[in-house]
Amino acid sequence: PAHDHAAAATDPAVTPAPAPEHEEEEWAPADGWQRTLSTTITSMITGAGFALLLAGVSLLTGLPITPKNGLIWGICGFLAATVAPGAGLAPELPGMPAADLVSRQIWWVATIATTGTAIFLIATRRELVWLAVAVVLIALPHIIGAPQPLTHETAVPAGLAASFAANTIAASAVLWSLIGLFLGLALQKFGKDVYVS
Repeated sequence: PAHDHAAAATDPAVTPAPAPEHEEEEWAPADGWQRTLSTTITSMITGAGFALLLAGVSLLTGLPITPKNGLIWGICGFLAATVAPGAGLAPELPGMPAADLVSRQIWWVATIATTGTAIFLIATRRELVWLAVAVVLIALPHIIGAPQPLTHETAVPAGLAASFAANTIAASAVLWSLIGLFLGLALQKFGKDVYVS
């Protein structure tokens, strides 16, 4: 049968569909120096943000961070921001099942806030009632429970997930310890008049 090219070009029933557009992939660092540099820069920015939060808590409470107690402040930050939330939401690799992101973030922030408040009460109060309140604040997020996925089935090997979680927690411990130490040194040198009462 004869084929009318002009009709085919104008008839939507026979017009070929346009070729699918290729979506541009987001940039991601390649393995090697790019990934190492990206991780290092991200860790430095994260550490600076945590240091500002720790300094803010110090200023609001009137408890100075010094080179002598900086490590203790860092360990307290590690307990509040890594250990307590990690007890309910372990560090996750891509591809692992997870609950809704917003609910996890709300639980994570609430856990840090309650644990941080409890640590403050333990450090500054000696009355039994305040120590009891601190224990309740530490336990409360875990009694409520962290949001969990519908299933825990994953293709990620259990050994790899455990190694990732352990390395993440260890790196966080080092990061928080350095934050406390260097923040104590920085505030001693540059913030001598900050804690004037």
